[in-house]
Amino acid sequence: MPPVTSPMATGRLGFLLPPMPPLVSPRENGPTSGTTFRHPFGSTAWVTSLASSAEDVGAAGVWATDHLFWGRPAGECLTTLAVAAAATRVATVGTCVLQLPLRAPAAVAKEAAALQVLSGGRFVLGVGAGSHPGEYDLADVSFHTRGQRLDAGLAALRAAWATAGGPGDYRLEPAPTVPIWVGGSSPAALRRAATVGDGWVPLFIGHEEFAAALGRLRTTALEAGRGADAVPASVVMVAAVGPDVARARAAGTEWLAALYGIPARAFARHLVAGPAGYCAEAAARYVEAGAAHVAVLVAADDALDQFRALAAAYDRLGTPDGPALLGARDVAGVGA
Repeated sequence: MPPVTSPMATGRLGFLLPPMPPLVSPRENGPTSGTTFRHPFGSTAWVTSLASSAEDVGAAGVWATDHLFWGRPAGECLTTLAVAAAATRVATVGTCVLQLPLRAPAAVAKEAAALQVLSGGRFVLGVGAGSHPGEYDLADVSFHTRGQRLDAGLAALRAAWATAGGPGDYRLEPAPTVPIWVGGSSPAALRRAATVGDGWVPLFIGHEEFAAALGRLRTTALEAGRGADAVPASVVMVAAVGPDVARARAAGTEWLAALYGIPARAFARHLVAGPAGYCAEAAARYVEAGAAHVAVLVAADDALDQFRALAAAYDRLGTPDGPALLGARDVAGVGA
């Protein structure tokens, strides 16, 4: 495969857009079987404010997660990122990650190409297989074949973009280069990232586990005839920022439990919780382990306020392996 050029030097920290804000009054949306939510219908102000403010306080990447069916309102990620791209100036915008097996690859190829053009080359397409059978059932897609569908989808994306400028009456135009980051830390995910990805971005993975998996990724990339550093590694860090560690941890795990619909204790070992400085040091540890970008998922509805405090503390670290090094790296600089 020819090398894929990075849309920009991502560096530093990234910000995952939170779910739509929860609400109170059921009269706004009518009765539901569960929690009622406030939707910012008719306005892009919610996404615009979050994306632009996150960039202003230091986010070098603004990311959106992907769920077609979920337990609480979730904006469609590619549509949301079009708004985020218009609201930002230099930050990378990307999916973290899009469940490609739930979608038609040809449509995703067109949407990704459009976002790359509209954003001025700042778009990254993060893809993954997903892990929620119920969502696949509602989409009428087999959960058990999602791995094969993901592999076929990745090949289809590359093929669609390769039609640009080619012969024939039908081709995808424009078709700029779109970096593909592969999500997940399973053996299959590492294989995909190492062999066909332009980046790797796992979630719910500790520092030591991340470092070990990165070693396996690099070995697999070498075996596939690519350089050991051909697939830059990023990571999603889940954080709850607050002065009291116990309270921050309790609030963060309860928020995650409500979001994913599983017991809070399941997130205890995956959540970085505590004062901003502590969370910033945790982000720096991922950089020391080999991450070129740390995308932060704040486990709270006041995501921007917590990210602002974390980003400020991260800037104050000033260590050679902290912000200075991270800002100098080009996350997707060496492509596949």
